[in-house]
Amino acid sequence: MNLPKIVSREEWRDARVALLAEEKAHTRARDALSERRRQLPMVLVDKPYEFEGPAGRVGLLDLFEGRGQLIVQHLMFGPGWEAPCSGCSYHADNVGQLAHLNARDTTFAAVSRAPLAELEAFRERIGWTFPWYSSFGSDFNYDFHVTLDESVAPIEWNYRNKEELAEAGLGFIAEMDELNGLSVFLRDGEQVFHTYTTYGRGVDTLLNTYNYLDLTPLGRREGWGGTPDLDGKGMDWIRHHDRY
Repeated sequence: MNLPKIVSREEWRDARVALLAEEKAHTRARDALSERRRQLPMVLVDKPYEFEGPAGRVGLLDLFEGRGQLIVQHLMFGPGWEAPCSGCSYHADNVGQLAHLNARDTTFAAVSRAPLAELEAFRERIGWTFPWYSSFGSDFNYDFHVTLDESVAPIEWNYRNKEELAEAGLGFIAEMDELNGLSVFLRDGEQVFHTYTTYGRGVDTLLNTYNYLDLTPLGRREGWGGTPDLDGKGMDWIRHHDRY
């Protein structure tokens, strides 16, 4: 295992100060990127999507819970699955205390295509408390390219069509039914606008466990990016939190 070099306190401080300059540059670059993200144009959502939640059938506007902004995690859980994707569940575990988002006029909700009864059964097992809706029978997942079915809509994921995915060595993606993602919406009165969607590692910065591990000398221990592989599982170590 490659451990960090042992040095004096003075040498460590010099190295830390040099890295701090890079960290500050990264922070400024991230702030600039966030500003450009906020300046993206938006699209009116005029399709009447329907979801099922504990209170019954609701529309996209209802998911805002009266607030001005809505963040939706497209949580991979197809009809008939025993449980949702472990990676998406890892994301859901990292959501944290929603009161802070709510205080900034923003609502978080998860949406999956499995019927509500299947979502509720897993929620009872795992203990999640955030709003979680079923889009079963709706075009929502297809329109936001997190459920792939060529008979319903052309294949597209992470802004690549089927041919582009194959050219990038990601042809297997086109064979998957359910995929991950996160979408953001803005409300203006009764109108809803779509402002942002990201897929794949686009949600990486939201995974607080990874952010903590990235501060450690051994990192994520997944065998890439210069870090050792802890258990030979690479990135496949993640489990539902009641199965470790």
